[in-house]
Amino acid sequence: MSSPDPQVRAARNPSTSPAIRGPVIAVTGAASGVGALLTERLAASEEVKQVIAIDERRGECAAAQWHILDVRDPAIAEKLRGADAVVHLALDLDLGSDASARTAYNVRGTQTVLTAAAAVGVHRVVLCTSSMVYGALPDNELPLSEDAELRATAEATGVGDLLEIERLARRAPRAHPGLNVTVVRPAVLVGGTDTALTRYFESPRLLVVAGSRPAWQFCHVEDLVGALEYAVLEKVEGELAVGCDGWLEQEEVEELSGIRRMELPSAVALGAAARLHRIGLTPSPAGDLAYTMYPWVVSGSRLHDAGWRPQWTNEEVLAELLEEVSGRHTVAGRRLGRKDATAAGAAGATVALLGTAAVVRRVRKARRRI
Repeated sequence: MSSPDPQVRAARNPSTSPAIRGPVIAVTGAASGVGALLTERLAASEEVKQVIAIDERRGECAAAQWHILDVRDPAIAEKLRGADAVVHLALDLDLGSDASARTAYNVRGTQTVLTAAAAVGVHRVVLCTSSMVYGALPDNELPLSEDAELRATAEATGVGDLLEIERLARRAPRAHPGLNVTVVRPAVLVGGTDTALTRYFESPRLLVVAGSRPAWQFCHVEDLVGALEYAVLEKVEGELAVGCDGWLEQEEVEELSGIRRMELPSAVALGAAARLHRIGLTPSPAGDLAYTMYPWVVSGSRLHDAGWRPQWTNEEVLAELLEEVSGRHTVAGRRLGRKDATAAGAAGATVALLGTAAVVRRVRKARRRI
C-alpha cells in the first residue's frame, strides 16, 4: 500500500506542515478602522508569515503580535526589527481634532516610522494618503493618472498633512537607500468613516455651487484593504490610486440618493463656508468645498495592470454610505442634534447658509459684551 500524498499527511498532522515562508509585516494603527481590517486579513493570509500589530491599545486580532506604543516614540524601531515591510496607518484625520495637534501627530509619526524602518532593515514601507492630494480643479482630466501632478493646497481638512506625508515618502528613499516607499491614495473613503465628504450626504440638500462640475468616485474600505495588501506583498509598485471604476455625475448622485440639490453662487457658498469655519460653527474650512465642485477622479491603472479589481461599484458604495448616515443631520459640515435638525429641515439648508451674516453679527455682538 502506497504512502499518502505529502499534502494529505500534512493536513492530517498540522505539526508536519511546512512553515510559511512569506514576509513578516508590521501594521501601525492596527487596533481600529482600516488598520484593524488589514491586520485581520494579513493574519489570515497564507502568503504572510507573521503580523506585528502596533497601536496605542490592543486590538482584537489574536493572531497578531501586539506592541502598545505611540508611533512617534523612537522605541518603535525595536518593535519593527525583523519585519520585512510596514504599513503605516496610524493617522489622525478626525474632524474634531485640533489642527496643529493633528499635524504634529501625523507628520512626526510618519517621520518616525520611516526612520525606524530604515534603521532596522525594513525594506518596504506602505503609506496611505488620499486622492485628494491631486487637488480638485476645473481642468483636471477624467480620470487622472497616478503620475498626475499633485496640485492640492493645504486649504482642505487634513490635506496639508497628507501633502507633507507625500513629501516624506519621496525623500525617504534618497535619505535611506534600500528603503522602498509605496503610497496608496484612495478616493472618497466609505465604510465606518466620518469625513467632510461623507458628511456632505448628511445634509437635507446637496449643495451644488453654480458653474461647478462635480464627479463622484468612492472607495470602499474593503477595496482599500485589498489594495494595501497588494502593495505590501509587492504585487504592484509605485504610487497607487484606488477607487471604484468610473465615476458618478452630480445628477446621478441626486437621482440615486433621492436628495435634492441646493444651488448657490460660488461667492455665496465659499464666503459662507469660510465665515462659519472662522467663527468655529463648522469643522470644515472653505477649501473642503472644492472637492464637491470639481473632479478628482483617478484611474487606478497600476493596480488594474497588476490584476487587482475593486469589488464594489460607485453605486453600491453610495448606497452603503446613505445607509450609514441615515438619521444624521449636517448643515455646512456641522452635525446637528435632533432639535436643531428639525429646525434645519423646516427652514432649509439655504437659510442656514444665507443667514451666515446674521450669525456672524450675533457672535460679534456677544463677544463685545464679554
